[in-house]
Amino acid sequence: MASLSQSVPARVRVYDRKGLLDEYFYFAMSLLFAVIVVTGFRITINQNLFHPAIPRPWLLWVHASAFASWIAFYIFQASLVRTHHVKIHRTLGWVGAGLGTLMVPLGCITAVVMTRFDTVQLHQSDPAFLSVPFFDMIAFGTLFGLAIYWRGKPELHKRLLFIATCCLLDAPFGRSDFIFFHYLFYPCLDLVIFLGVVRDLMVNRRVHPVYRYALLFLIPGQAFTVYLWHFNPAWWRGATHAILS
Repeated sequence: MASLSQSVPARVRVYDRKGLLDEYFYFAMSLLFAVIVVTGFRITINQNLFHPAIPRPWLLWVHASAFASWIAFYIFQASLVRTHHVKIHRTLGWVGAGLGTLMVPLGCITAVVMTRFDTVQLHQSDPAFLSVPFFDMIAFGTLFGLAIYWRGKPELHKRLLFIATCCLLDAPFGRSDFIFFHYLFYPCLDLVIFLGVVRDLMVNRRVHPVYRYALLFLIPGQAFTVYLWHFNPAWWRGATHAILS
């Protein structure tokens, strides 16, 4: 009787609201990432990739495949952790390490190629906008690299990968004209990161330092990125001209 009475509170703790949030948060966020990506890109993917009036460079297909694969891989890895297949998760993590490492130079190169394409073929280029994909890759690469470095510390690792993936969400958010032209794609992705802050407050009653340091890096970087794009100072015009030429 004593052992039975002791086991009941443990079971209750697993299935209460806090326990469910602790168990399912990162898997639920992985599905939210997929919803945001599909919802955002369905606005433009047909005319820009599947059936464009002018065929896009093949590199855009590689870029789209790699970044879609990252979201799918994140969902799969989150599901492995959720189902307690941690050993498989760690083994396959090296596949993710290779994919994430590839995405950083691929994202930068694709941004340059597509800006050249927009200039030559579509005559609607905005070279100053290069600040956005460049910062995205800096942010993703930095957080991703730290996640790999601290892969043996799950509390750091999972939060860093979560925030790094959030840094890619400005692209699907920005497919909405309203969000794009009002510079709201960064606040939108920051709101997704803030869900992680809320989760920590509800489960642990404190915010993990990763969020504080990451947001201290991200928010000023985002503001500076938008400044470069919107105001396009002379030194940035010179830099983008050199990059594109």
